[in-house]
Amino acid sequence: MAVIEIKNLHKIYKSGEVEVPAIRGVDLQIEQGEFTAIVGPSGSGKTTLLNLIGGLDDPTEGVVIIDGTDITKLKDNQLIDFRLWNIGFVFQAYNLIPVLTAKENIEFIMHLQGKSKEERESRTMELLEKVGLADRANSRPSQLSGGQQQRVAVARALASKPKFVLADEPTANLDSVATSNLLDLMERLNQEENMTFIFATHDQRVIDKAHRIVQIEDGHIVGDQQIK
Repeated sequence: MAVIEIKNLHKIYKSGEVEVPAIRGVDLQIEQGEFTAIVGPSGSGKTTLLNLIGGLDDPTEGVVIIDGTDITKLKDNQLIDFRLWNIGFVFQAYNLIPVLTAKENIEFIMHLQGKSKEERESRTMELLEKVGLADRANSRPSQLSGGQQQRVAVARALASKPKFVLADEPTANLDSVATSNLLDLMERLNQEENMTFIFATHDQRVIDKAHRIVQIEDGHIVGDQQIK
């Protein structure tokens, strides 16, 4: 069963009188447990598509159905709540809160969900173990390398036990060793927790790991290939 169903999706940005189409009539289904890369050159629309799937941007036309809910029909407060419980995000710039430790950054989402202190701490330490950073739980982002910060970001994305994780160019700021470690970690979590991962990327290292490759150009899907 599809966890994500996209129908006739369009996104047009306006700059004064000029209209710039970013997504043009996209139809796409993502099944639970997929490890999918949305690939294409800069300006192809892949980040816009990811933002539309995650409810970070509103489509001009079309629907985005997540686990039976059309998120394009949700009010702002409903959408915020829906994202909190269903979607994990990993950004290129990590987006960790600088004044919080690694442990506190991971706990933050669960705190918003109203989880108990015991549940937050148990889940956080489990995830820190999985990402290999249990010994850095009390370190702030400035005390961590780029690769370590991105692993904290992945742990934070998984903390709420979302239906899927959206990762926008997650390896862009990482060297080859950190990238390899991060992708191995994500693939392992995908297999162990049946977590759905969707990447927007033009990094060949990510593409080589993907189980499905959706190719986008000029806002159109021009290829869709199951690899594994």
